[in-house]
Amino acid sequence: MGEAINLVNSFKADKVIFNCGEYNDLEKELINVLDKKKIKYYSCIKELNIDKNKLYFLQTKEYDNENDNSNVIYTEINNYKFMFMGDASTATEKEILDKYNLSDIDVLKVGHHGSKTSSSKEFIDAKYSIISVGKNNRYGHPNKEVLDNLNDSKIYRTDKDGSIMFKIKNNKLKIETCSS
Repeated sequence: MGEAINLVNSFKADKVIFNCGEYNDLEKELINVLDKKKIKYYSCIKELNIDKNKLYFLQTKEYDNENDNSNVIYTEINNYKFMFMGDASTATEKEILDKYNLSDIDVLKVGHHGSKTSSSKEFIDAKYSIISVGKNNRYGHPNKEVLDNLNDSKIYRTDKDGSIMFKIKNNKLKIETCSS
């Protein structure tokens, strides 16, 4: 969210999707920019069609914690299952697992930069796990326990691997990394 205004000012955006809950000051600032640029925005949606694919927003309820109100998104592309956890905590993970039948996830974008508040041992067992995390960050992310929980998964980290791209070509999943 911290770079959203820069993204909207630097790239063409048609629509912006906010998570559930009241807008915080940073979101209100972004909304002012969106209004000036006449960019539509939505909040707390359930699903979104993109071409022939559908994104499912898996919020189970509105929380009083902004991280737990993060958009949690599930999609299937060419029979590969992707799960993007935002900053959701283990409590949200449990509720999502209880509500939705999520198995055999191929790619998991790990919640909250791999902090100790997310990716419990009971959570999704994915073939590939992606942790978006800055080098030498002040929080010490990702947490060692989270890395241990993801041990059965092939882990990619932006602090070590740089950008991470998943491509599906001829029904095969290909992963490319690019360190700077």
